[in-house]
Amino acid sequence: MSEAVKSSFIGVFDSGAGGISVLRALVAELPHEHFRYFGDSAHAPYGDLGEERIRELSVEHATRMINEGAKAIVIACNTATSAAAQYLREMFPELPIIGIEPALKPAALAGGRILVLATEATVHLEKYHVLAATYGADDMTTVACSGLVELIEAGNLDDPAIEAYLQEKIGHLRGQVDSVVLGCTHYPFLKRQISEVLGDVAFFDGAEGTARNLRRRLVEHDLLAPEEEIGTVSLASSIPGQVELYQRLLNA
Repeated sequence: MSEAVKSSFIGVFDSGAGGISVLRALVAELPHEHFRYFGDSAHAPYGDLGEERIRELSVEHATRMINEGAKAIVIACNTATSAAAQYLREMFPELPIIGIEPALKPAALAGGRILVLATEATVHLEKYHVLAATYGADDMTTVACSGLVELIEAGNLDDPAIEAYLQEKIGHLRGQVDSVVLGCTHYPFLKRQISEVLGDVAFFDGAEGTARNLRRRLVEHDLLAPEEEIGTVSLASSIPGQVELYQRLLNA
């Protein structure tokens, strides 16, 4: 593969700020790469959209990035991965298309009582049901958190409304779960708040696994950036004012 292609960028997209939690893992795993992140905050949350609309938006973002020269695409959204990853791989078979999915397997391997927090769309998609049937423990509770993404996108993670929301949704499970699967890329930003509501729990999300998978796929395609390359990150949003939030979360 030519050095110019190896030095091209990796496109990363999400429904908004959530994918920044994945981007942080990607940058840590692959510091020599160039990343362009796009958050579609104008249409957030994808978890409230239909599968066809999620696929349509995902194709739009991925196609734009590929036309701009992306050497790989990371879908930093559990819902969009379930709805569109396979479709995009069929559209662009020559390109690494990496998705993320709820970390049910590592949570199940760890044992104990599992709580899965996810969007409405994720818990209704077939791929989630397959994952749950394959890795879900007998003692697993799934809670669809409609409205939580909007609170995170508002930018104030210390907003009392977030604690009130979590208390209402999962407060009754305090002392009844050992681990929490964060099935939306927005939710890792609320680990402290969730712990305050549930007590001492272990957290599982798919960001680090996604980063390792991206590295593996880049190696397979001979697309790793040279080690002397100085990696960069650029951020964009369908709501320009949200970029400040993305930057704050990236640096947190």
